Amino acid sequence: MDEFGSLMHGFSVALTWQNLAFMLVGIVLGVLIGVLPGLGGANGVAILLPLTFSMSPTSAIIMLSCIYWGALFGGAITSVLFNIPGEPWSVATTFDGHPMARQGRAGEALTAAFTSSFFGALIAVVVLTFLAPMVADFALRFGPPEFFAVQLLTFCSFVGLGRGSPAKTIAAMMLGFALAAVGLDTVTGQLRLTFGTTELLRGFDFLIAVIGLFGIGEILLTMEEGLAFRGVAARIDPSVVLRTWRELPRYWLTALRGTLIGCWMGITPGGATPASFMSYGIAKRFSKRGADFGSGQMEGVVAPETAAHAAGTSALLPMLTLGIPGSPTAAVLLGGLLIWGLQPGPLLFTEQKDFVWGLIASMYLGNVVGLAVVLTTVPFWAAILRVPFSIIAPVIVVICAVGAYTVHNALLDVALMLVFGVLGYLFKKLDYPLAPLVLALVLGDLAESAFRQSMLLSQGSLSIFWSNGLVASVCGLALLMLAWPMLVRLVRRVR
Repeated sequence: MDEFGSLMHGFSVALTWQNLAFMLVGIVLGVLIGVLPGLGGANGVAILLPLTFSMSPTSAIIMLSCIYWGALFGGAITSVLFNIPGEPWSVATTFDGHPMARQGRAGEALTAAFTSSFFGALIAVVVLTFLAPMVADFALRFGPPEFFAVQLLTFCSFVGLGRGSPAKTIAAMMLGFALAAVGLDTVTGQLRLTFGTTELLRGFDFLIAVIGLFGIGEILLTMEEGLAFRGVAARIDPSVVLRTWRELPRYWLTALRGTLIGCWMGITPGGATPASFMSYGIAKRFSKRGADFGSGQMEGVVAPETAAHAAGTSALLPMLTLGIPGSPTAAVLLGGLLIWGLQPGPLLFTEQKDFVWGLIASMYLGNVVGLAVVLTTVPFWAAILRVPFSIIAPVIVVICAVGAYTVHNALLDVALMLVFGVLGYLFKKLDYPLAPLVLALVLGDLAESAFRQSMLLSQGSLSIFWSNGLVASVCGLALLMLAWPMLVRLVRRVR
């Protein structure tokens, strides 16, 4: 009942005309970002984050989170209509969504995708509503060793649960730690890695880095691939929506299974993309029509969409309660909280109740608004791809440059943004993951401070990380995640 009362208070915060307007603007911008290949949820939030500096933290986070919801919805549009995944997590949707469109069932496929996304996100928000305060209360018992153990678990989970090479993940993470170390030492106040340059005293600003890595890097890669947009006529008749809604309850087990997979992959740092592929693969294995997957099965659209939205939503749980982002977009939002002077973690629920519960309430409202927007505006989003990419790309670059300049009103930040853009392009070309680099850049200082405080408490003994059952179990699980790829390889060799 306490959570229910807090949620009602959150609705009173979110249901102001300013926040509702920001919510609608965020949804529309998010769908646009999701529709345009070469952008994405994390990219859009990173590029538009500077626009929120003059807003209150509550309004800013509502708008940015709604950009994220809109991007989750929008990625399905191009996947179904053009076989072009607007988002990485929409790749699995193309397997059955586009064949349905080719069969003249685009309206059914889009309705199924949007409704499944709505269902997955709704269940994840309910889980977040009732689980987040419990996690926050539990985390109030944390000291520096426990916080470092949780951060270590996050870093190791990216290594153990990532889809790419563990060595590349570790290399990207180490580069993020090195970049996070530039500037003033948080404990001693001494300068580190500035090489006598006064401009580096403040270190590498997180926002400059993510605008370059995500925004400029994606644009460079998309330009090289020679992407050309093409419009298409598409609309969803109300009769098709109602007919599809009558058919969808048949797949309730697939939707529920996808939601559970998505919630788990969101809370652990797995992410929406692995969740969508895992849900699709499991649905194909257990479905009576599994052999027909890939030929236009509605169940093949329901499975990845529920998982992707559930994962994207539940990734905010560890970010709010522990300060540990569960996805690249959550990492960008975490950086936003730090910029606004808010410290994510258990104290956020006691010191900033309006902010936390206003955000959670906006998730319910944003999900409903997002479903209504995408169902009614599909013709517009399908037609917008008639705009040549040669026009869209320069506009995005200019927006990135303006956003980077407004952080400190310094031209050096624009140059650094371009450098990070080239770095992001090289990472993608060489198949290095960006998420671990961003995570280390955001959490590097926090993890270092927690580790050094622990060392001061124990007079330099690492035994403090095994001093009680809680910190020992978390550290043990972290080491298990770190060694997981080697254990899997060993088991395969034994077999």
